[in-house]
Amino acid sequence: MATLDLRSLARERRPEVPELPELTGSAVATWRGRMVNEHGSARVFEALALQMRSASFDAELVDTCAGFAEEERRHGVLCGAVVEALGGEAIAEALDEQPFPLHPDVEPIEGVLRNLLSISCLSETVAVSLIGAERLAMPEGALRELLSTIWADEVGHARFGWAIVSRRVPSLDPAARHRLGVYLQVALAHLERHELAHLPLAACPPAEGAALGLCSGREARALFFDTVSGVILPRLQALGLPAIEAWRRRGQGELRAAGLG
Repeated sequence: MATLDLRSLARERRPEVPELPELTGSAVATWRGRMVNEHGSARVFEALALQMRSASFDAELVDTCAGFAEEERRHGVLCGAVVEALGGEAIAEALDEQPFPLHPDVEPIEGVLRNLLSISCLSETVAVSLIGAERLAMPEGALRELLSTIWADEVGHARFGWAIVSRRVPSLDPAARHRLGVYLQVALAHLERHELAHLPLAACPPAEGAALGLCSGREARALFFDTVSGVILPRLQALGLPAIEAWRRRGQGELRAAGLG
C-alpha cells in the first residue's frame, strides 16, 4: 500500500481554525479523508486528458483538463493543511490505483463523452453542490476561504465537462445516445454507491461542527438526491439522453454487462 505524505507542503499552508477540542478528532478524520480523495483525483484528470488527446480533441481542451490534475493535488495539500492545523499529520494510505475506463467498445469520442459524463457531469456536479452547502454553513474566516478555493475549482471541473457534452451529445446519432443512456445506468449506480459510502447516516455533529466543515450525513444525502433529481437528470434529459430512465434503472446495466440481467 502506497503512502501519501503531504506533511511538508501542508505545514506551509496551515490556516487558522476554530478551537473546538471535542470535535477535533472527527474533523481530522474528515479532512484527512478529503486530502486522500482530492489528491487521488489528479490521476483521473491526467488519464482523461490523455484519452482526449488520443481522440483528437482540441489541444487547449486537453491542456485545460491536464491542469485540473494540478488543482486536485493542490486541494490535497490544502486539506492536509487543515489536518495539520487541527493537530494531526497530513499522512495517510494513498488511494489504490484503479484502471481508467477507456471504453474500447465504442468510438474514441464516445468513450471520452462517457467519462466526461461520469467525472464532470455526475461526480464534480455533486461535489459542487455538497461543498457549496458546507461553505455557506461555515462562518467567515480562513477555513471558509480555503474551502471556497476548492469549491471554485470544482465548479470549473464541472462546467468543463458540461460544456463539451452539451456541444457533442446533440449531434450524436440515436444509437450512440441510446448507448450513452445505457452507460448512465452504470455511472449513476456507481455515483450513488460512492456518495452514500462517504455520507454516513451516523454522522450527526452538533451545530458548531459547521465551523470545522462537519456536516450531517442525513442532510448531505438529501442534498445529493436533490442534486441528481433537480440538476443532473434534467440537464442530461434536455440533451436528448434518457437520464430519468437511466436513474430509474440504475445498476441494471451492470447486471447485463455481467450476463445477469
